[in-house]
Amino acid sequence: MSKVLIINSAATGEGSVSAQLTDAFKAKYAAANPLATFTEHDFGKAPLAPLSSLNIAGFAGTAGENPAEIELSQTSDALIAELEAADLLVIGSPMYNFGISALLKTWFDYVLRAGRTFRYTEAGPEGLLKGKKAIIVLARGGLYSEGPLAAIDFQEGHIKTMLGFIGITDVTVVRAEKIAFGPEFKAEAIEAATAELMKLAA
Repeated sequence: MSKVLIINSAATGEGSVSAQLTDAFKAKYAAANPLATFTEHDFGKAPLAPLSSLNIAGFAGTAGENPAEIELSQTSDALIAELEAADLLVIGSPMYNFGISALLKTWFDYVLRAGRTFRYTEAGPEGLLKGKKAIIVLARGGLYSEGPLAAIDFQEGHIKTMLGFIGITDVTVVRAEKIAFGPEFKAEAIEAATAELMKLAA
């Protein structure tokens, strides 16, 4: 049985291209893998509390009796458990100001925890979630995978670096680019990205 964790991180709600693409992937994957189970989060609809002294204490294992600290620590534990259980991670990520959304960054803040998803060794950090696969679905208004704007793409590399830090290195990237160039470009981008995802889901 395959366990799939889907993370959507757009602030645009129903208009999200990245969420539209992850939905299409899920439908195809479910049809091809009837025993698969899915856990989903849409942090645009239900955002996590941003990093603060309250959750830093809990993540470090030093939460006291403050109910807020305890609750946030438990939330982190639950999100990490979902990630540990997943065979496949699917991340829908729009590009905002050349990088990832604060919504997605906050999720990473909750799941990148020393002693849980990575550890420090004499040889350097070691990821503890090896053996998993990930698909990153990127939505971009412009063209950043090549050409002059590639130098300011702080989205794709950031996500891959954070996944690699916790041991997830089998990563496939699907990009929907130039969606702000006009309706025709947007439609073509969605069609091409959907075709890629259908192959991955089959």
